[in-house]
Amino acid sequence: MGKDELFPLVDIEGNVIGSATRRECHSGSKLLHPVVHLHVFRDGGWIYLQKRSMSKDIQPGKWDTAVGGHVDFGEPVETALRREAREELGLVDFNPVKLTPYVHESDVERELINPFVVYCSEGILLVPDPEEISEGRFWHYTEIEKNLGHDVFTPNFESEYKIIKKYIKQ
Repeated sequence: MGKDELFPLVDIEGNVIGSATRRECHSGSKLLHPVVHLHVFRDGGWIYLQKRSMSKDIQPGKWDTAVGGHVDFGEPVETALRREAREELGLVDFNPVKLTPYVHESDVERELINPFVVYCSEGILLVPDPEEISEGRFWHYTEIEKNLGHDVFTPNFESEYKIIKKYIKQ
């Protein structure tokens, strides 16, 4: 993944209207580009989170969604989701539920987030890729709520948690 990797530019409905490099999208230009997020839930109120690698250009070292990544130019959203899930966690056989996309804006970028949730059984083995993720584990929702607003999670995860918490099975 290089700074010249090509991303699609989209309108707020997700229609492709152009392309730009990763560098251009993350330079403060606010070019709207699509990403995918997968929230992995386990019964009993558990949510799998990844700790972003310190080599990431955005929010290094913060806890974030189980899977998150950019959609490549010419790639369908669900294909990107499955590619990222395989690359980041080794997750290949799953049935995601798509949630409503929304726009997230930070100081350096503007993304069309395509969130998905999936429920997994207790024995599922998730294998984080050390290039992408420094660690990963299941958090109980009460532990997440205790740490909100304390610079533990990415701002994006904190805002998205408000949307996904209704999907938690306690």
